[in-house]
Amino acid sequence: MMRSFEDDPLTRAILPPLNESPEARHARERAEAEAKNISDEIDEQIRRERESDRRKKKPVKLLLLGQSESGKTATLKNFQLTYGHKEWAQERSAWKMVIFFNLVRNVNTIMDILAREMSNSAHATDSDESSDEARFGNSPLAFKEKHRLLKLRLGPLRRIQTDLERRLGSSAVEPVSTSVYTAAPFGNSTRSDGGTLRHEFYINSNNGWKSALDKVKVTMRPGRADIASDSLRKIRGVDDEISEVIAGCRDDMKAIWEDTTIRKMLTVTKTKMEESPGFFLNDVERIAVNDYEPTDDDIIRARLRTLGVQEYRITFDHGRSVGQEWRLYDVGGTRSCRAAWYPYFEDVHAIIFLAPISCFDEKLAEDRRINRLEDSYLLWRSVCSCQLLARTQLILFLNKTDLLEKKLMGGVRVRDHVPSFGDRNNDLPSAARYFQAHFRDILKQHSPIQRPFIVHLTSVIDTRATAVTLAAVEESVLRHNLRRADLM
Repeated sequence: MMRSFEDDPLTRAILPPLNESPEARHARERAEAEAKNISDEIDEQIRRERESDRRKKKPVKLLLLGQSESGKTATLKNFQLTYGHKEWAQERSAWKMVIFFNLVRNVNTIMDILAREMSNSAHATDSDESSDEARFGNSPLAFKEKHRLLKLRLGPLRRIQTDLERRLGSSAVEPVSTSVYTAAPFGNSTRSDGGTLRHEFYINSNNGWKSALDKVKVTMRPGRADIASDSLRKIRGVDDEISEVIAGCRDDMKAIWEDTTIRKMLTVTKTKMEESPGFFLNDVERIAVNDYEPTDDDIIRARLRTLGVQEYRITFDHGRSVGQEWRLYDVGGTRSCRAAWYPYFEDVHAIIFLAPISCFDEKLAEDRRINRLEDSYLLWRSVCSCQLLARTQLILFLNKTDLLEKKLMGGVRVRDHVPSFGDRNNDLPSAARYFQAHFRDILKQHSPIQRPFIVHLTSVIDTRATAVTLAAVEESVLRHNLRRADLM
């Protein structure tokens, strides 16, 4: 037996009530019309959102690759300075404590070496003096009373460094490697060449330096003005105390850095502080003051070591990509971190590979048998030959050209460390051309498909020159994406 249309439960539910009055009918029809209008508006909003999502530019995914201390983080900061200036300005004041931390750490590193050498000198026997002369040259290091006084007067900087590490986030345990094939042993352990690997404070988080800056930002929490105001006073009190101690040690910091005996000690112990990231001792008179405000160049040079893969999102506020989000990934460069790179290769639009060419005479911290430049060659070859990256744009930054030029002018010869360099001129243009040609040959020989060789000679601590380079990178990445979309 077939059921009639009127027997359908839904039909019965929406039928007008029996004996409905004209007034009730009018009210019902008005409510139904209003409900339909609301439904139509929701449908239209959904349609517009879908259309907007379809037209919205997808984020540009950019990877920064290279060995440890190749300049990846400095490059990322240059992106923010150049294209996300509003956020950069908001973070400026927080960098003050990071730069203070770098400066204090510079001084305490010297203090560590000085304490060790003074101890060795004090315990030396008459029979040891000849070996000291062999180590220090014809004039052994002669530490005087002033060096002991400087150690005492600069003692408060130990506490300042500890306080700043606590403020910036030093809860993680420092990893120590016992294998030359893994990450650098960042603890105080002995290297294979007899030197000492000193502890380096680091941040381990998914948003890198931002997690540290959030801890030193002076902000007010909305809705809790009383608590926020009290916290604000405490933070400012701590910051003022740190500034006062550092300002009070300014003359002593300057004196110990300019002392000829200290400089000779650093040379003998092969401590090249000027070439290290986060070096600020040459700027101590400008920085060690109560009213110090970080400059853009100071922030670019500031060192805050990060471990793991860090993701940063920058919405460009000008340029051809204005309004578009770029997602930049700064990955750890030590050997143990490189296994984490591969998952980020998928769907990446471009890779900036940073190769520090000033390190042709240096060894890897995590394996003292391997030349740093050779390591960059091997790493570049593995990236070029990766099938997953066959159609990914590769952009090479031959970085730290300023340090390379300084080394060459100081008398370091490339051919003494790279025999194949031959009798070429020992100057920046010749060395840069030679290294560039080697990287080009690797790309040509190992790339799965033929692709252009895009290279820039850079010193990423030079913000003005790097801004010009990044504009060229932006243009190149956008053109490459259009070609991949078959729009050009």
